Amino acid sequence: MHLDFQPIIESRMHDPFSLLGRHPLGEGKCRFHTYQPQAEQVKILGTQGQWHKLTADADYPGVFFGFFAEDALPFHPVLEIETAEHHKYQITDPYSFGPVLGELDLYLFGEGKHYDLWKVLGAHVITIDDVAGVKFAVWAPNASRVSVVGDFNNWDGRRHPMRSRISSGVWELFIPGLSAGDFYKFEIKNRDTQATSVRTDPFGRSFELRPNTAAKVVSDEAFQWTDQFWFKARGQRDWMHAPMNVYEVHLGSWKLTDKQFPTYAELAEQLIPYVKDRGYTHIELLPITEHPFDGSWGYQTTGYFAPTSRFGTPEQFKEFVNKAHESGIGIILDWVPAHFPRDEFALARFDGTALYEHEDPRRGEHRDWGTLIFNYGRKEVSNFLIASALYWLEEMHLDGLRVDAVASMLYLDYSREHGDWLPNAYGGRENLEAIDFLRALNHVTQSRNPGALMMAEESTAWPLVSRPPEVGGLGFALKWNMGWMNDTLKYFQEDPINRQYHHNNLTFGLLYTFTENFVLPFSHDEVVHGKGSLLNKMPGDEWQKFANLRLLLAYQCAYPGKKLLFMGCEFGQGNEWNHAKQLDWWMLEYKLHQGISQLSSALNHLYKNEVALHYHDFEDCGFSWNDCNDRQNSVISFFRHAKGQNILTILNFTPVVRRNYKIGIPNTDQLKIVFNSDEPVYGGSGTALELTHHKDSPYNGQSAHIELTLPPLGALMIRLN
Repeated sequence: MHLDFQPIIESRMHDPFSLLGRHPLGEGKCRFHTYQPQAEQVKILGTQGQWHKLTADADYPGVFFGFFAEDALPFHPVLEIETAEHHKYQITDPYSFGPVLGELDLYLFGEGKHYDLWKVLGAHVITIDDVAGVKFAVWAPNASRVSVVGDFNNWDGRRHPMRSRISSGVWELFIPGLSAGDFYKFEIKNRDTQATSVRTDPFGRSFELRPNTAAKVVSDEAFQWTDQFWFKARGQRDWMHAPMNVYEVHLGSWKLTDKQFPTYAELAEQLIPYVKDRGYTHIELLPITEHPFDGSWGYQTTGYFAPTSRFGTPEQFKEFVNKAHESGIGIILDWVPAHFPRDEFALARFDGTALYEHEDPRRGEHRDWGTLIFNYGRKEVSNFLIASALYWLEEMHLDGLRVDAVASMLYLDYSREHGDWLPNAYGGRENLEAIDFLRALNHVTQSRNPGALMMAEESTAWPLVSRPPEVGGLGFALKWNMGWMNDTLKYFQEDPINRQYHHNNLTFGLLYTFTENFVLPFSHDEVVHGKGSLLNKMPGDEWQKFANLRLLLAYQCAYPGKKLLFMGCEFGQGNEWNHAKQLDWWMLEYKLHQGISQLSSALNHLYKNEVALHYHDFEDCGFSWNDCNDRQNSVISFFRHAKGQNILTILNFTPVVRRNYKIGIPNTDQLKIVFNSDEPVYGGSGTALELTHHKDSPYNGQSAHIELTLPPLGALMIRLN
């Protein structure tokens, strides 16, 4: 009998199990072969406790073999290996174990519907026949050979080639003796070119600290969550009518510890109480999915199932989330399924071919960002992404995902020149595969996780983004209102003397405000790349800049829609955000910054406590203009209504004090000013309001009116009872 071990030695064997391990020969006999290129001598432990020396194959260096009676060897033989340096160690032969993935798992993956895919692919600590080890599985359908490499085999791809589950494109191997904490990658040889690359695990759940990129085996032992009450309440929560006020955070630059990244534990101790005290309901994390380059802020993801090791371990991240829930704070993750980086250790041309991306650069490349676009029409790829979303919602207990760059997914010609894109099957610019993917993503994630919110960062007028697929929508719960944000900031950047000519920037948004479930975002994107901080976008001298910022935050609070504010804006950070530095907390030593801090906190609590300010954020019955036509004075006023309560908001967008300003209101017995942005505690002028209530005295279509002083660049909110 001649066996050809040259493919094993040359690392091109797609079926190592056919040669390695124990194989019956008939008549009660068996052969055993192992490939140990590092070994000087190999012994095998017999069933009677005796060691048998294996023979070194003269034709195939590194191959050792022996012939035995079948009952002379245990089913899973143990080898003792001695190196040329006389180092001895023992292993259990990995080629004595059968397949570790079930046929149903492979079938569901091929159909694109294995939504618990992270439990199957990747690395998992398991025990088979009382032998402890780690099972590995990876999808690489165009490979001729895949091996597991790590410290345990000196990163030698010859030593642990994997079994091919041919029809699925999945490769698998159980390696006894490995455990949580071991680092590993996959060495992949392309079927056509025979080129070899070493890749990190797409399903890795922990990674080395950058710049190193190996995946790390983690324990599957269940974390002891104590947030069951949170999930029960979340599932019953009427989120559409509840307050939602989001604090957007880049964890690496919120606060530093001795100029080092904070840990998840430190963030749990500092960030969560800060957010709760200031009246926010949620924290939105810029992507903490693993990424190699700090300057990408996490938007160039390489580990779609791993919280970045910059701040600690997956267990420590779970503890951070758990403590947030115990404090009544939800956690949202900025998640990036629109593109991925070209790093050669990660997803790009993973098995030597365009596996996760399109082959044609007119579909597969983002010209602006230098990244690659997922092939959403490939079932395994869409399954990978949906499983990633579910992993964060279910394994990490997050409360929602903000889906980044949705517009770039929806349009085939997004940011492309004429002739540099391919139309869909009907000749249009819509990415039909991405649309189907987004609908499936939103259906699966939200149906499996009651109360979890999927949010779209979508910057165009694509219709029905936050409406169900059955009416033609994409199925998101919420959409960022980029139009309102752009119009608002453009208006505020005008000198107040010119604002009367841009009045429609304040009023136009109400034409579409209730067509979607909108979030009003002042996000990180507005305070980087030379755009300046929110404070320094404001015109005028120092006092006017701060007054304008107070007015802006009050306007956001009163306007229909859920709220989002990027860190630092809540105290008037003066410098543009820099991801490499912590926020300028020292600014809080100054009164004007203290005033912004106190004002933003007061607005947050007001928004939570006043039902009229949040209950009908998505419904036109909760809003009515009082006066949107006073262009000359740059003043607007409007009502927010809910459950019999009414809040009148009056906004003066000039530094001119408006005395004896008349505003029509419904007849009411009581008025109470619940907020004034011009109060001295906030850094305002303290202008006396001198309010006079004229009951049964009609004005401007209302049955009564008030006369009052409008403070300069000021916002007033008045409760009518």
